[in-house]
Amino acid sequence: MGRPSVLEKLTAMMGRVRPLRCIVHAWRHDRNIKAFHREFLLFAARSNPARFAVRWEDRFPCLDDKTYTSSFDRHYVFHTAWAARILRASRPAEHVDIGSSLYFVSLVSAFVPMRFLDYRELDLPLQGLRCEKGDLLALPMPDGSVRSLSCMHVVEHVGLGRYGDPLDPDADLKAIGELKRVLAPRGDLLFVVPLGRAKVAFNGHRVYAFDQIISYFDELKLERFTLIPEDPLDGALVDNPGPAMVNDQSYGCGCFWFRK
Repeated sequence: MGRPSVLEKLTAMMGRVRPLRCIVHAWRHDRNIKAFHREFLLFAARSNPARFAVRWEDRFPCLDDKTYTSSFDRHYVFHTAWAARILRASRPAEHVDIGSSLYFVSLVSAFVPMRFLDYRELDLPLQGLRCEKGDLLALPMPDGSVRSLSCMHVVEHVGLGRYGDPLDPDADLKAIGELKRVLAPRGDLLFVVPLGRAKVAFNGHRVYAFDQIISYFDELKLERFTLIPEDPLDGALVDNPGPAMVNDQSYGCGCFWFRK
């Protein structure tokens, strides 16, 4: 037999880590299925068939939603809230967003006209929102033409192949170069990436150090820096956090408001 491939080694390694997790997950799933069946029978017995038909074949199990708190992704809820509040105050004539959250562009376009570019085709017909396909590495805008621009939780993915884009270790730097190229003099850029100890989590994302981002945008002025700490006990949107808090992050969220 030949030497095991890299994929075989990874599979074997994951196989040693997962068994206990799989057993616990299977036990919880079995318990939830039994509870779901009991509750279905109880609900059906109490229901008025003249109002609704309650049939087993129409079941739609949602087995993981009985929690004491409502969980959410801190990065995506808070960074979009941060950006929306800035745009509510600045009210640009038009805002251009590159690949950020669809929830962000769909909601903010209700009060700020929005042009949205994404690497993949998108059909999102809403008043105030114009969608088109575009490549962050070759933006279809002239130099210095965009007065209000955002690219949030996007650049860390570029070049890792996750979304069908070509593999390129320096694609994030090329994307940053494009953002700076199209930004108009005195224009605003809202830029968001994971923040912590610099690393690549292939093929998911990159994590950047604070000083890296500052150096990549050294031609621009940092108007505001806001951190979404990974520990909820440290707060939600922390403006101008101290170096100790920033350097302590493993996977925080850095929200940068730059001006050219």
